[in-house]
Amino acid sequence: MRIAVINEGSTKHRNRDVLKALEGMGHEVWNLGMKDQEGEPDLSYLETAFLSALMLNLGAVDFVVGGCGTGQGYMNAVLQFPGTACGLLMDPTEAFLFSQVNAGNCVSLPLNKGYGGIGGDINVKYILEKLFNDTCGQGYPKHRREVQVNARKKLEKLSLKAHRPMEEIMELMDEDTRLKALDFPGIREAVSRAPESSLKQQVMRIYTEKGR
Repeated sequence: MRIAVINEGSTKHRNRDVLKALEGMGHEVWNLGMKDQEGEPDLSYLETAFLSALMLNLGAVDFVVGGCGTGQGYMNAVLQFPGTACGLLMDPTEAFLFSQVNAGNCVSLPLNKGYGGIGGDINVKYILEKLFNDTCGQGYPKHRREVQVNARKKLEKLSLKAHRPMEEIMELMDEDTRLKALDFPGIREAVSRAPESSLKQQVMRIYTEKGR
């Protein structure tokens, strides 16, 4: 699985914890957000939510691990876009149930509130271990599987009807947020690795027109 880790400004110091938690799972991890490096541009949860939705809609990645201080802002922001099914995960049990019942493609982690001086990194590790398992989407409890799978399919269709297409959102959203996100180091390279599509062509055209 291709997993993007996308940290925003207030959680950049947690980036290493998330990356370490994903080690040894056999996934291809793209570290596309803030990395707690000197001089890097500051991203808010608005920019990271947009980048998360963009990567998912481009088909560049299969899953995004994001979040913010409480996890609430990022989750609400990313759900404004099509093709995103995001859950707020605070403990391993929620992670397991999200993988089984909701089988989404994005999670929001509270990386400041309640993180604590001891054990926060361990909690993140256990959350991601329970999230990425071989039984995703099988339902829990088992006798509810058919109901949950059908509901999930209906929700996916509703999301497409309830949101504007990503290409249209790209044209309508404020340019400051869009360009700040697209200009973040490593994003153009990530876009270039995505499969060919009209959305990819649109993004690459923005880079060209703006002299990026």
